[in-house]
Amino acid sequence: MLAPVLALTIFVVAFWFIATERADKVKTVLVAAGLMTLLGLVPGAEVFYSEHEGIDWNVIFLLLGMMVIVGVVKQTGLFDFLAIWAAKRSRGKPFRLMVMLMIITAFASPVLDNVTIILLVAPVTVVICDRLRIPPQPYLIAEVLASNIGGAATLIGDPPNIIIGSRAGLTFNDFLIHMAPIVIVIFALFVVFTRVLFRKELRANHVHIEEVMALQERRAIKDMRLLVRSLIVLNIVIVGFALHSVFHVAPSIVALLGAGVMLLVTDVDINEVLPEVEWPTLVFFMGLFVMVAGLTHTGVIGELGSVAQSAFGDNWLGAATALLFGSSIAGAFIDNIPYTATMTPVVESMVADAPDMVTGNALWWAFALGACFSGNGTAIAASANVVAIGIAKRAGHPISFWQFTRYGIVVTFLSTALAWVYVWLRYF
Repeated sequence: MLAPVLALTIFVVAFWFIATERADKVKTVLVAAGLMTLLGLVPGAEVFYSEHEGIDWNVIFLLLGMMVIVGVVKQTGLFDFLAIWAAKRSRGKPFRLMVMLMIITAFASPVLDNVTIILLVAPVTVVICDRLRIPPQPYLIAEVLASNIGGAATLIGDPPNIIIGSRAGLTFNDFLIHMAPIVIVIFALFVVFTRVLFRKELRANHVHIEEVMALQERRAIKDMRLLVRSLIVLNIVIVGFALHSVFHVAPSIVALLGAGVMLLVTDVDINEVLPEVEWPTLVFFMGLFVMVAGLTHTGVIGELGSVAQSAFGDNWLGAATALLFGSSIAGAFIDNIPYTATMTPVVESMVADAPDMVTGNALWWAFALGACFSGNGTAIAASANVVAIGIAKRAGHPISFWQFTRYGIVVTFLSTALAWVYVWLRYF
């Protein structure tokens, strides 16, 4: 009984330090992970090998591979080109620029995963805002929220969906049929809502708009030969992500192979690329995975799932509601990737007791919607959030935990409420 209490206490205290920013988040998770290891709250050496009770290396190496790829592409001047192009097309109008960036992000997230698209779009956003002399934080936050919504539409768009699809035997087309309709509706409403959500931050700097409009975006390209080669490799990587489930190759392997090929064919200096990797972000994730492993190994998360499973009996709408809102809340405080991996066996046992396939699948879709939308709940709820915050800090535009979370909580609540209406109308 003592082990679960210790694990939960360490996690809550660490989360408090992260949320209040009383200490550096990387240092916090490393200390917390070390305490859990020292006290025997994680499964020993298995913490390095188990996806369910340890570090998910698929996530770590997916991020590493894409960071290397983005580091190479950055040297071509493509991000400056896109920044000037987007700024000119929006004519410097803040809301129009935000909508453009959100649409690009949301439409790409279902094809790529939301972490990858943030790695590609966030650097462009920082450059655009620097050119216009406006703060990039609202635009980065809006993009992350859009990516977490858009990524929910497909099997490969959000890591929780990959985990759920594998466990439940759900196909790419299943996700399109059941998840995409409500995702489209929620995203459309979200775009309209951002006008209100970010109304105080959407201010134009008219002096610099004229300067940007006079720029020639073509001059931003530094090396056309390098650009062509890197774009060919990037497109191959994107195709690899789209077809990874067909060839049974993990997205992390696709990213690592892509990074290796990118370095090989472009012949760039590796010493210029490696500094572009967000090493603190990768270390943070490793520490966070160990912290969650402590909750999993000591039975804290499993106990919560068991309580939810026994609480509703034959009330299947109540069970779907609990999965939807419970996942939305819990996933907001625990990174939604390890949370989903931990809870899928619980959901699977609930589905096994369902009276028919339609009801059983409804539980899976409620769980998937809650797990995906929970990613917007707090600054550490999803991989894309942490990556964007890391890029912002590196660029000299830090985003605090609460600066992100005060927007994310509102969007998560509204998205989950709309998702519940959809689940109720469609399945019950």
